Amino acid sequence: MWTGCGTALVTPFRRDLSLDEEALRKLVRRQIEAGIDFLVPCGTTGESPTLSRSEHLRVVEITLEEAKGKVPVVGGAGGYNTHEVCELAREIERLGADGILSVTPYYNKPTQEGLYQHYKTIAAAVRIPIILYSVQGRTGINLEPATVVRLAQIENIAAIKEASGSLSQIATILNLIPPGFTVFSGDDSVTIPVIALGGHGVISTAANEIPAEMGQLARACLRGDYEVARQIQKRYLPLMNVNFVESNPIPVKAAMALMGLLEPVYRLPMTPPSAANLERIEKVLETTGLLVRERLSG
Repeated sequence: MWTGCGTALVTPFRRDLSLDEEALRKLVRRQIEAGIDFLVPCGTTGESPTLSRSEHLRVVEITLEEAKGKVPVVGGAGGYNTHEVCELAREIERLGADGILSVTPYYNKPTQEGLYQHYKTIAAAVRIPIILYSVQGRTGINLEPATVVRLAQIENIAAIKEASGSLSQIATILNLIPPGFTVFSGDDSVTIPVIALGGHGVISTAANEIPAEMGQLARACLRGDYEVARQIQKRYLPLMNVNFVESNPIPVKAAMALMGLLEPVYRLPMTPPSAANLERIEKVLETTGLLVRERLSG
């Protein structure tokens, strides 16, 4: 399974709200040139609930075209309708993706048995690896450690993006899972403790802005060089935090727009950040040197 830092890619739009394919290609190339370990298009950060099926697949397709096998591509395929998730996962597999990231069903709040059967059914629908995605704060349902352990017995359920917000739960999962099952931090700011507990990397929002640095942080932890990791964390923790001053991906797209990487366009129900928060975002970019660096690099 993959390790290190994977980027939960944003989806750029044009002013008319259409998919900005040219900007997406540039973003993917920027990620690869920065040495990112893998890419995750069409997750929550990619505003996937607002994408049509054809747009969703087009984003994955473009990412694969630009990646050209240099880095793995893990397509987002999650939702609360198991049948539809299976269909989408099959289509992403046919495009040639290396894996699937599948968020827990939201709104209908299944039981733990329901979650198990949901993921078991998706696993039977495809042959490529599946990364579970637990983020209770957004979905309203927790993927409990005992359920993760059950799912880890299924051959192509290979990993979890753990964003429960509970280091205790993450530690429990790491203590119980079988060898070979991979745990990624789902929160940038706790990448260091998650890897210290035995995790294998991070699926990152901040890597949209700082792919090289987030990759360096994750890889430093994996080789046990926590002093280097802490130095990177200290510099960029304000960025990691400001990325969630409003609902993701509002702040990260605003920051990327200020860096000249995309247009500051969202699809409803996502809206631009407030003036006060936009000022906070810009201040963080200034203090971390990102505005200067990106402008100089064109």
